[in-house]
Amino acid sequence: MITASKRKLTLSAQRSAQLAELIPGGVNSPFRSFEEVGGHTIFFSKALGSKLFDIDGNTYIDYLGAWGPAVLGHCHPQVIAACQQALTLGPVSGAPHELELELATLLTKTIASLEQVRFVNSGTEAVMSAVRLARGATGRDKIIMFEGGYYGHSDATLASSRHATSGGVIQAVAQQTLLVEFNNLEALEKCLQDHPNDIAAVLIEPVAGSMSVIPSEPGYLAGIRRLCTKYGALLIFDEVLTGFRVALNGAQSVYGVMPDLTCFGKALAGGMPVGAYGGSKKIMSNLMPIGKVYQAGTFSGNPVTMAGAAETLQLLSNPAIFQKLELLSARFFAGLQVVIDELDVPVQLQRFGSMFAIAFAPKPLKNYKDSLSIDSKAYAKFFHYLLDQGIYMPPSSIDAACISAAHSEEEIDFTIEICRQALKEMF
Repeated sequence: MITASKRKLTLSAQRSAQLAELIPGGVNSPFRSFEEVGGHTIFFSKALGSKLFDIDGNTYIDYLGAWGPAVLGHCHPQVIAACQQALTLGPVSGAPHELELELATLLTKTIASLEQVRFVNSGTEAVMSAVRLARGATGRDKIIMFEGGYYGHSDATLASSRHATSGGVIQAVAQQTLLVEFNNLEALEKCLQDHPNDIAAVLIEPVAGSMSVIPSEPGYLAGIRRLCTKYGALLIFDEVLTGFRVALNGAQSVYGVMPDLTCFGKALAGGMPVGAYGGSKKIMSNLMPIGKVYQAGTFSGNPVTMAGAAETLQLLSNPAIFQKLELLSARFFAGLQVVIDELDVPVQLQRFGSMFAIAFAPKPLKNYKDSLSIDSKAYAKFFHYLLDQGIYMPPSSIDAACISAAHSEEEIDFTIEICRQALKEMF
């Protein structure tokens, strides 16, 4: 395994500086930046299985998973082969094709809440479209979201606590989005009572993945379902992170709660850019060309992405995949908890399935306010210690990390030991 004394990043440093001259901040998405942890970004030349390889010749065990899609690991050979075959027949036709039919059939059979689905190109696009659909279906304007959540970068959803300061968001649009505390059913009920005829939808991540990994508490989602039905608001699950990662049928199957609309992305296509949203035929029939709600996209449902997604979904339907993910995740957290208890350090382990976060905080996290106690400077030290030992975690103290089915027990055990060394040195 690569050690600090052997690791060099000469080319990455050069390329980071060069890219920053041509692309704002040197990244095409702020999540990729090292702004929080310090230092320059790393340029990777290849991602394969559980590993990342940089342009300086270093190898890393990857716990970023491309921010979620790599459930099977990077470059699964069957997914790659399916995409290559589709590419030889043309990357986009601008018309319906059988791969769309195949994936739509698979998806509606897999997710109980879906009778119909629309394919788009990202999680952001899926959520943006679902919110518009909810407004069109209900004739109402306002939506409720949850403090600290991330639901993509459309104007309506950038009203969340962490991103409300974004320039360019029209205030009149932001005012149509109301925020309540996560895992606080009373706060949601009061908001609905205050706006009894105005709420088009309640938009929630069943597991909050952008303020550490915070699961919904027992009974919480069922309570939200009850309140949405009572007040005539649609319930939208943002399963961009949880969909096909925490379970084949999504977090909604784990919690046993049926949303009106569900949004997917990332994990659906094994690395190809994709988004999807769907629900009942009654709600989805509001979309053009049969309804009045507009949504379109030239590359939506393109054959290459559909082929990769269909193959990914077929592979994930093997129960052994999720059994392995749970065994590896449980092994990792059991080992880390032993280390934390032995060293008596202020670190919280937040996990739901194969999504996890190592939070430098004094107590377990249940909502956005709790996440504000995370020590980002401590995380930065931890991040760079692991990086120097060949382990790549998210360059952010609040975003979810993940384990793939391509990881091995040996890699998990190695990571536990490096975490022990890091925490011992830090505290």
